[in-house]
Amino acid sequence: MSGEAKRTAPDPACSKAGEGIPAHVAIIMDGNGRWAAQRGLPRFEGHRRGVDAIRRAVRIAGDLGIRYLTVYSFSAENWRRPAQEVSDLMGLLKRFVRHDLAELHANNVRVRIIGEREGLASDIRPLLEEAEQLTRDNTGLTLVIAFNYGGRQEILSAVRALARKVQEGSLDPDRIDMETIEAALDTHGIPDPDLVIRTSGEQRVSNFLTWQTAYSEFVFLPCYWPDFDEATFKAAIDEYFRRDRRFGGLSARAG
Repeated sequence: MSGEAKRTAPDPACSKAGEGIPAHVAIIMDGNGRWAAQRGLPRFEGHRRGVDAIRRAVRIAGDLGIRYLTVYSFSAENWRRPAQEVSDLMGLLKRFVRHDLAELHANNVRVRIIGEREGLASDIRPLLEEAEQLTRDNTGLTLVIAFNYGGRQEILSAVRALARKVQEGSLDPDRIDMETIEAALDTHGIPDPDLVIRTSGEQRVSNFLTWQTAYSEFVFLPCYWPDFDEATFKAAIDEYFRRDRRFGGLSARAG
């Protein structure tokens, strides 16, 4: 993020009168490999440019006044990719944390990591914990990094944790409600996404925030992730503002 402009006030062009910027935007960052292939470049270059796009997204989210930005950086299924590509992705993750963490901290960004940490390499897990620990008291944008994450796996872990409490006698199964389950998820304390953006033209959720996106608005963009910029981000938010969010009730526009 070095060299990025300092935080500015939210752009009024991105909001309508009486409506605020979405509090939580989640992004499925897709298309790095296809971006590189179109240009005759190795896949690694697509992933490297994708990290640059993350930096832009964090800056823009802060500028717009978004409170939470979640990025799907590495899914539980991504381990199935070729070993060299996985190694390259891990290298980019380590480089991002080492090079960008100080600037994120200086910009009052709080980092949260969601996903399974058991079994991670000894040079990866401490970096994730360091990022959270260093920025835990920051009060600006919360950057949620979904790493080694899968929505179904997250729900499974939550169910197992609650089942253990029931077995121990510390939890009455009849008292389990939505809040009980939400408290057992990796995202406890984080509001559900208002808007989910996916790049690359694909229109699926790919095991991302399965529980949390029940009432989110989805915007699918044709551009590949390395090309994601301020205009693209604002276009997605403009589309969000055109939606009529009813949460199962009647439309406010029905009058």
